[in-house]
Amino acid sequence: MAKIVPFKAVRPARDKVSLVASRSYQSYTQDELESRLDNNPFSFLHIINPGYKYHKDITGKERYTLVKNRYLEFKEDGIFVEDEKPNFYIYKIVNRDGNIFTGIVAAASSEDYKNDIIKKHEDTIEYRENIFKDYLKTVGFNAEPVLLTYPDNEVIANIITEVQKERAEFEFTTHFRDTHYLWLVDNTTSIEQIKKEFESLENIYIADGHHRSASSFLLSEDLKSDNDAHTGNETYNFFMSYLIPESNLKIHEFNRLVKDLNGLTKDAFLIKLDAIFRIENRGPELYIPSRKHHFSMYLDGEFYSLYLRKHNYSLDNPLVALDTQILYKTVLEPILGISDVRNNTRIDYSHGKNDLINIKSKVDKGEYAVGFGLVPISIEEMKAIANAGLTMPPKSTFIEPKLKSGITIYEF
Repeated sequence: MAKIVPFKAVRPARDKVSLVASRSYQSYTQDELESRLDNNPFSFLHIINPGYKYHKDITGKERYTLVKNRYLEFKEDGIFVEDEKPNFYIYKIVNRDGNIFTGIVAAASSEDYKNDIIKKHEDTIEYRENIFKDYLKTVGFNAEPVLLTYPDNEVIANIITEVQKERAEFEFTTHFRDTHYLWLVDNTTSIEQIKKEFESLENIYIADGHHRSASSFLLSEDLKSDNDAHTGNETYNFFMSYLIPESNLKIHEFNRLVKDLNGLTKDAFLIKLDAIFRIENRGPELYIPSRKHHFSMYLDGEFYSLYLRKHNYSLDNPLVALDTQILYKTVLEPILGISDVRNNTRIDYSHGKNDLINIKSKVDKGEYAVGFGLVPISIEEMKAIANAGLTMPPKSTFIEPKLKSGITIYEF
């Protein structure tokens, strides 16, 4: 039984939302960041980068305190306004490629995270969990939802459709030509129906935001221990989430680039690969794999197709059958000598619609020796990994939608 509840969001004033909303801080180049901070006093970036006001990099507890101060200033100035009662929020994104993502912004239960009702498929790093927990504890709000996915549900889908017949509370288009819409679900009957439908689900799944959800759980444990009157209904027992049906999730592949052949010549490398894969030289023609256990490789100006020789490889659980794990176990670790794929500087990752062209360009320039293209992991594979209590290798999935910060804010 998944516990999903409405909450009182803090939201930008309608005339400011397009100016407030920002991408993830890490996605901006330094020039982009400075341009937005210089020219847009309403950007959420001013809140999360408070040292810019003083032309100084500020870190740690001092930064957290200033983030809280900037946030309170935005509220005092009427840029942010808190809703009067708890709502669900229908959030729709139409991106520049025409993909449409529609889901519900709501509060998910930290207890469900603890009890594995909310399933995970990635490992988290403890120090990152604790850093973000300390940040949340100081600032008292979260502005970026965890992306959760659930099996398609007709009742929820019908409610979402009905709500969208009304005028959207927010509608704006970004510089990236993505259009964003937000509707309030404030009808008691609809709210109770949504809660009931989620209660009927055995599990929901984290698609993106494993560290945010882990940190939110740690925060709930800290604040629970500090509160002698704890009831379980306090806002710190929940974390803001964007829940989207499985059919609406878009999963892209993360391809691999390696800087050298680990001391091997091209021919020696290909001979080692031949023991594991059926290899075909495709020449300069772009080769994009289309089936599981098929890989594309770009090496020395030529594309190759690599088909796994399955009689030499056991596919006896969801993890070992995953293409990212196959590439790791058959090539990256034993042949190219890369054991720590998270931290080894000889390997890099890339994604995108035209990514194999990008890989070709980087190899041709000599930045890397070889690149590997993969087939995207499916939602079924992701769920099988989570249900088995396993975790994927790092950079196995690039998942859309990517959400803006500052459109809905959750306070605790």
